[in-house]
Amino acid sequence: MAAPPHDHGGRLRVLRTEHVTPSSTGDDADALSERALPLTYLDAKWLHFKPVERLFLYRLAPGAAVHGVLSHLADSLSRALRAFYPLAGRIRLAPGKTDRYELFYQPGDAVAFTVAEHDGAGVDELATDDPREVATITPLVPALPRGGAVLAVQATVLLGLRPAAPRVLALGVTVHHAACDGASSTHFLHTWAASACAAGGNVPPEPPVMDHSFIVDRKDIHDLFAAPRAQKGFDSPDAMDRLVATYALSSAQLQSIKDAVAGEAARRGVVPPPRCTYGVMWLCHLRATHGHNNDGGHDDGGGRAYFLFVTDHRRRMEGRVPSRYFGNCVGPCYASMPRKAAATATVTDGVFTACSAVAAAIDEAVHGETGYWERYPERIVEARRDGAPFSVAGSPRFRVYDVDFGFG
Repeated sequence: MAAPPHDHGGRLRVLRTEHVTPSSTGDDADALSERALPLTYLDAKWLHFKPVERLFLYRLAPGAAVHGVLSHLADSLSRALRAFYPLAGRIRLAPGKTDRYELFYQPGDAVAFTVAEHDGAGVDELATDDPREVATITPLVPALPRGGAVLAVQATVLLGLRPAAPRVLALGVTVHHAACDGASSTHFLHTWAASACAAGGNVPPEPPVMDHSFIVDRKDIHDLFAAPRAQKGFDSPDAMDRLVATYALSSAQLQSIKDAVAGEAARRGVVPPPRCTYGVMWLCHLRATHGHNNDGGHDDGGGRAYFLFVTDHRRRMEGRVPSRYFGNCVGPCYASMPRKAAATATVTDGVFTACSAVAAAIDEAVHGETGYWERYPERIVEARRDGAPFSVAGSPRFRVYDVDFGFG
């Protein structure tokens, strides 16, 4: 049932909320019966985390029929959900269990698709590289409905600040991380976008692999990850009073950094040289916040700095997991280095040290050293000892900027 229009601070007007079910067209129209996917220990790790939010901004063509655009998005979402049916379901306790969860789907389950208008900001204000308030962006991303829902979508037409401004579509997508990781969620987004552009000859990606038996569950680790305390160390601060900005590096700048790291590696006899991107980000953050920790307090620059990120384990699990596996198959990487040395060393030394620490963390995760999963809690405690650790999410391999619904 559609929700009545209402106003959010005079800027965002929710016009309606539709409920989009997986398409029932095709030769296997009756195949989507009630079914459940048990959450593995790699899914359970994310049970108590905040959901993942993405926002896409698209300029609509002059004279575009907005009603038709929104209707087409809902129809193509239904077709994409045919292959990704668990996203229309919900997370619940497995029947007869008190400590095991499952991703459950039954016919009639649907994804909340909210349609709204916003007249308080335009694309130039939201998509700029310059610092802008997070609070201006968050209304464009939907909250997950109560009851264990794992996906919500919001399509907001930005009317702009000027009467003649071109209309912009803001497409917000919220996904519960316990349902799937970034590789799976962007696989879904690419499938949805290709479905929306099917008339133009776009071929959807191959369908996902839903069989969770590829992950051999581990009871000891599952119990550890499913506990609410497993989230500690990754708690996100309230971002509503914060700014977000984009920092772009040219190809020439990136190459100069790579050359500097390669030169330092050659001088030290390190072969091959470590890769650079994460190390540069980390070092820039350390230098920008020198004298202040990530919790907003002051520190004396001593102790160690920590950087937490994840790596895909699909090709690294014992018994290879398909690349199109739907679910979570990522593991943590922990990089650390002396905070003061990183902040005061020469740029070349600092970048090389940071890149080497990141490379060592990846190497440890890739080779699955003994105790890799078991040490998770103590590593988190260690990383928080000198303030909240620096962390990043996502990957260029997801090709997020290639998610094209036909708007460019």
